[in-house]
Amino acid sequence: MIGELGQLALCFALALSLVMAVSGLIGARATAATARGIANGSAMGMLVFTLLAFGVLTYAFVTSDFSVALVADHSSTLKPLVYKISGVWGNHEGSMLLWVLVLAIYAGLVAALQRGGARLTSAALGVQGLLAAAFFLFIIFTSNPFLRLDPIPFEGAGLTPLLQDPGLALHPPMLYIGYVGLSASFAYAAAAMLVGEDGWARAARPFMLIAWIALTCGIALGSWWAYYELGWGGFWGWDPVENASLMPWLVATALLHSALATERTGAFRTWTLLLAIAGFSMSLIGTFLVRSGVLSSVHAFASDPTRGFFIMVLIALAIGGALALFAWRAPTLQGGASFEPVSRDTTLLLNNVFLVAACTCVFVGTLYPLVLDAVSGTKISVGPPYFAITFAPIFFALLLLVPLGPRLAWKRGDLKEAVRALYPAMGLAGIAALAVLAIASPRTVAGTAAFAVAGWLIGASILDVRKRKGARAAAFAAAVAHAGLGVTLMGVAGTTIWRSEALEVLSPGQLMTVGPYTLRFDGVTQVAGPNYTADRAHIALMDGAKVKAVLQPEHRFYPAEGQDMTDTAIRTTGLRDLYLALGDDRGGGKFTLRAYVSPLAPLIWLGGLVMALGGMLSLWGRLRVRAGEPAAQALPAE
Repeated sequence: MIGELGQLALCFALALSLVMAVSGLIGARATAATARGIANGSAMGMLVFTLLAFGVLTYAFVTSDFSVALVADHSSTLKPLVYKISGVWGNHEGSMLLWVLVLAIYAGLVAALQRGGARLTSAALGVQGLLAAAFFLFIIFTSNPFLRLDPIPFEGAGLTPLLQDPGLALHPPMLYIGYVGLSASFAYAAAAMLVGEDGWARAARPFMLIAWIALTCGIALGSWWAYYELGWGGFWGWDPVENASLMPWLVATALLHSALATERTGAFRTWTLLLAIAGFSMSLIGTFLVRSGVLSSVHAFASDPTRGFFIMVLIALAIGGALALFAWRAPTLQGGASFEPVSRDTTLLLNNVFLVAACTCVFVGTLYPLVLDAVSGTKISVGPPYFAITFAPIFFALLLLVPLGPRLAWKRGDLKEAVRALYPAMGLAGIAALAVLAIASPRTVAGTAAFAVAGWLIGASILDVRKRKGARAAAFAAAVAHAGLGVTLMGVAGTTIWRSEALEVLSPGQLMTVGPYTLRFDGVTQVAGPNYTADRAHIALMDGAKVKAVLQPEHRFYPAEGQDMTDTAIRTTGLRDLYLALGDDRGGGKFTLRAYVSPLAPLIWLGGLVMALGGMLSLWGRLRVRAGEPAAQALPAE
């Protein structure tokens, strides 16, 4: 009966989403207070039944109920409990159920918090109801997680070994909080066009921040997982599915900055609406790339074209409907407030131009090979060289601009005074560049420039913190987020430009050198894990004739899944990683060993955490703002 209970909960959630959609849109009228109450109640009811459906599926995985086909296909009794739970969303059907659960949580928050006017909130719930109904229909008719198996197998097929990792267990939920969070901004933007209210940007901003924070953490988690789990020593390969998470992050960053200007001065009103539409559109496109089967990727786990077609239809309806609404309402929308060429508004406008241009480069590089293959059958690969030529210069220009904005006044600023205030940051940029030239080998223009820009960002952030000394924590949000960008830039430059690599076939007792390290291969032993067997290498890190440490990379085999995986060993000083991956058995006790030295690699993820902290400070400031308090007191991150 457990599967039937989950199925029934999904049907009730679908019905309530339709009620929420209709009553919410009716409630957008000034005289429809009753409909607004129904919309609020329906949102809470939809959340309850979606939670029930997700709880039922989780129970089936935890108890290894192989009468449910999804459990039999993606779990086994041998899996540790944590991977039985993460197996719920480690597949297409479960991940889409997680998607609608997050959507239902956001709808519940919109109903509970009642941000903005009553009509605006009601219309936003109506739009969210339409989105939820579309996804419930998609799940029930093409991706039903509660289908039964008869006869019931004695054992399940297990979970893809790539997903049996703590980092990737957290990565999808974090990304979905970000993806679906942009649906709340999208719903508020559509609602604003329906009811003609201007306060939507302020009402939606907490949801924008939650989405941006979650996307930042999700991308950092995915990058960290790719680094330590896949055995290639890199952190970002411009994989299409990686790009699918980067594109919404870029648009969400632009949306946060544009919404700030809209809220403070009334500038960019129509542009901010378009960014809200574009942000959620990028999320839907990312869903299509991951869940349609059009891609072959270590991150993609679906291959059913029927699902891809359904998602394409959903994308067309959502984007087309929102753009049609914008075109219909555009003549009645108020234009943005005017501002001088030298002003904070102008820097935010340029910020948006650079971010959208960067997103366009990623979009073209990701989608062009797919379109070309579909149209002509020609298969091409777009990799790091393309993005180095197109994306990197645009993002570099953006980083140069970032410190200038906070030093200019709204509408009209003083450029000379702003530049004068940044002299100490320029000094730190120069010191960083000279330090790289003195220490790093080889000397490169790219590395020197990267550290100069990182010093520029961090130095400006320090100045911001000093200037706001004694203020509330939220006042430091922008400075913290911008400093995080600088820290990540140092990590990216260090591990990309100055990484060392060695690949050798070793017999027990042989030595190899990588960077400043000498390693001795002491052989391999067989070990057994909870649901795998492994070859575990013993690699001695030598300090002259002494053993300084022993690292133990593994090559694992998962019998239930019939697949093998690399488990790397990483020794870090905090500023440099020694990274080892065990390769093939060459016979006679010989094994392939790949070793990397990655300078400053930990700074990549430290910077991501610092950026997320900046977003959290801004969100905390927003949540502390009392109803009716002027927006200027809200101190959001820029």
